[in-house]
Amino acid sequence: NFVELTTITFNAAISACEKGHQSHRALFLFTQLQQVGLEPDAFAYSATMAACKHMAQWGQALELLASMRQNDLKPDIVVF
Repeated sequence: NFVELTTITFNAAISACEKGHQSHRALFLFTQLQQVGLEPDAFAYSATMAACKHMAQWGQALELLASMRQNDLKPDIVVF
């Protein structure tokens, strides 16, 4: 009865945290996604950057954007 850890399940959790203004948890989940060996996709980056917005963590958001580009993910209109 456990939830399978996939990028999709992490994305859902990160997005829920962002929408619930639980920004620190969103950032934690983004880190956990990578620590379990999964690759974040554009949605994970976008939701995590949105969480940074709630905390006024613009430097963190810019680091995520740079990391996104380093991983050959193209930001879309949602990211900006």
